[in-house]
Amino acid sequence: MKVLLLYDYPPGPGGLATQGDLLCKGLLEIGVDVHGVHYESEQEKEWYYSWFKPDVAVGIGYWGYTPQIISHPQKFGVHPVPWLVADGYIANYQQVLNALPLILVTSDWVKEMYVRDGISGNNIEVLPVGCDTDAFIPHNKEDPKILAIRESLAITPDQLMILTVGGDAASKGAQEVMRALAMIKDKVPDWKYVCKVWPQPRTDLQNLADMELATELGIEQKVTYVTNITSRNFMPYLIGACDIYAAPSHLEGFGMLQVEAGACEKPVISMKAMGMLDTLVDGETAYLAGVAEKIVVNEVWVGDESGFADKQKIIFKQPRTVDYRANVDDIAEYLLKLMNDPLLRKKMGEAGRKQVTSHFDYRKVAVQFVQLINRKLGIS
Repeated sequence: MKVLLLYDYPPGPGGLATQGDLLCKGLLEIGVDVHGVHYESEQEKEWYYSWFKPDVAVGIGYWGYTPQIISHPQKFGVHPVPWLVADGYIANYQQVLNALPLILVTSDWVKEMYVRDGISGNNIEVLPVGCDTDAFIPHNKEDPKILAIRESLAITPDQLMILTVGGDAASKGAQEVMRALAMIKDKVPDWKYVCKVWPQPRTDLQNLADMELATELGIEQKVTYVTNITSRNFMPYLIGACDIYAAPSHLEGFGMLQVEAGACEKPVISMKAMGMLDTLVDGETAYLAGVAEKIVVNEVWVGDESGFADKQKIIFKQPRTVDYRANVDDIAEYLLKLMNDPLLRKKMGEAGRKQVTSHFDYRKVAVQFVQLINRKLGIS
């Protein structure tokens, strides 16, 4: 089998790039002939089509990448297999997607979103995102790399560190976590809440709004926002430095950071919805807060980013859920339990590591991918 992977290549630290790169790494390790190329690089893609002659071109992204990861390979006689995440609402390309014999998605919830928006579920198969369980491992708190991170964040050895990581923190549920921490701040050991976010103008504005909330809640001295560029090499140690990973995300088709936290033997607090239902076991590897609110819209504006020539409004016959909010009381209850019980944190973290290595190790995902391609397309 010869596979050409179309993704954000060479990979940066983002989720889609990591998703593609770990599949590439896994396929190479199990002996599959595979190459990676940037999904927008037409000349380089065509170069690979010409000499490599791949059996399939696997494109990582969301439905809006259809021209780059589906239509372009088809134009040159190469069979496309998209591996897709959700993005709120599938506004276009239903006809192209429904004509494919195989679409891969990252979770059962993502599949539900595609079916909801007019894509047949008959040829949609769930392939989870892989986790590098050799890099994301548990570390001793006395490890110099862990100590160095905690020192850089001004976290003392006796303080508990709660961590949230994302492009921005609010979309990962940081405001709900802050409200919960404010509710229990006098009932738990000394703590700090660290939000690691990506530097960008949108994030800068959101950070200000988040810190305004922290000030209103009276916990601004306990909340730290870290805004800098980091590599994937750094992330296992950042996660390793925390005591609890908290991310009741507003929209999550898989939850890569939650899975990586589990691989590092960290207890996770998230939400009982979306991709987290596939990756986390409530009460065993994580505590999943209930859904307090669904953000529903009756219409959306779409344009060239969705493959439309002109900007237009789409009005739904039935309102669509585009975002979720976790129950703050639940988050507070779970934080209270975990922050006051180190043995519970240890037990839940160990269960998380076992779950991740059993189901989401990148090599196992690569094997699953090969089996799906063989079963659905007859390519071996």
